[in-house]
Amino acid sequence: MTSDDQHFLDVLAAYTSDIRKFTGDVFDSTDRHFAWVASHVKKSLPQGWLPESARPPPPPPPPHQLTGVYLARLQDWISRHQALTAAFVAFFATGGLLLWREKKNHNRKRRARRASNGARKEVIVIAGPPNSPIVKSMSLDLERRGFIVYIVCADMEEEQQVHNESRADVRPLHLDVVDVLGTKDAMDRFNDLLLRPHVAFSGASPHNLHFRGLILVPDLIYPSGPVETVSPELWSDALNAKVLHTVAIAQAFLPTICSFKARVLMLTPSIVSALRPPFHSVETAVVSALEGFTASLGSELGTLGIDVCQFKLGTFDCSNVGAKQQLQPRGSPNIYAWPSAARQSYASNYVNQSRVAQSRGLFGQSGSTGSSLRELNNAVFDALTQKKPRRTWRVGRGSVAYDMVGKWVPSGLVGWMLGVRRVSLEQVSEPKLEDSVQSWEHVGEAV
Repeated sequence: MTSDDQHFLDVLAAYTSDIRKFTGDVFDSTDRHFAWVASHVKKSLPQGWLPESARPPPPPPPPHQLTGVYLARLQDWISRHQALTAAFVAFFATGGLLLWREKKNHNRKRRARRASNGARKEVIVIAGPPNSPIVKSMSLDLERRGFIVYIVCADMEEEQQVHNESRADVRPLHLDVVDVLGTKDAMDRFNDLLLRPHVAFSGASPHNLHFRGLILVPDLIYPSGPVETVSPELWSDALNAKVLHTVAIAQAFLPTICSFKARVLMLTPSIVSALRPPFHSVETAVVSALEGFTASLGSELGTLGIDVCQFKLGTFDCSNVGAKQQLQPRGSPNIYAWPSAARQSYASNYVNQSRVAQSRGLFGQSGSTGSSLRELNNAVFDALTQKKPRRTWRVGRGSVAYDMVGKWVPSGLVGWMLGVRRVSLEQVSEPKLEDSVQSWEHVGEAV
């Protein structure tokens, strides 16, 4: 670079510095002028002249003041809605307390009392079909909690089913109530077992067993269909096997129950007995008879300080103890075996009700889920061990809801919800042959 070029650059740099200084002074003067004008206008115009939308938003409060602002707004809303606030507080407080108690009650450990030497001493007797999922689950659960469980068996086949469980403290108790003398001998042996001192292992001190309770679980399978299609033999079998057999077992154990102040638990299904739908007359009659017997027995034993508990069961998922099924498994009867007049009068409503019940998980149809059997087992343990148990226990899906529906909803509306419709007698009395054949083909496919 030559000396002339360097001189030219120096002159240009000097002019650039002067221009930058001049423009800076102009901009500063302009800012001061606009600020003075804005201040003058602000002082001259009246307060509130500018509309709210044209005013700049106020600066946000500091972060440490936001909590105070929200609390002030909340206090103001509470002061203006005191009744609503009280309702909200009561609802959430009560709900939270109930959920906390239910969780605590569900998770707490449940164990039977032991003898001083650590051996089992509490005895439970279950009177029900050994192959029933309810009986099987209950017996295994009570044995796991420290009870000695006896299952009433009427023949060698049922005893073998109990032995197949391979549990040392789940034992069969042979008791055939049809044989009066055999029943007396069996009860004498059972009483002697309870009263005789036991030695749990070598060197242990002897201890006596204690009879804690009798659990009655009548057979939960019921026939269904119109009353005129249920033969007297089915009625006789149902009443003998479910009502008379249960009453006879209770009578056989009553002296022992009174001696040990043991408790009596009666387990019956509740959905059908609560709704009382058509085509379920057998179950409605049997369950009503068992509930009446339990109420009378509870009043009698109540004078002796002995508790009798009625369990109204909903539906349960029995997949852990067998095929996935509901509490009351039923097979659809063959409507072709009905008399022709009964088919014309009742088959359509029967099929509609069965379809609706299956879709909603009612009446024990397989394939739908229910409550866990653990809920039932926990309730049975509590009823056996609580100091003052409730007289009525509702356990299982639908046991509470359908009980309320049966009490407060008119029966006609319940039938309508189940798909039951009125049938014209004129159409039933004179059916057309072709239409009748086609309709029963569709009914057979539906069933």
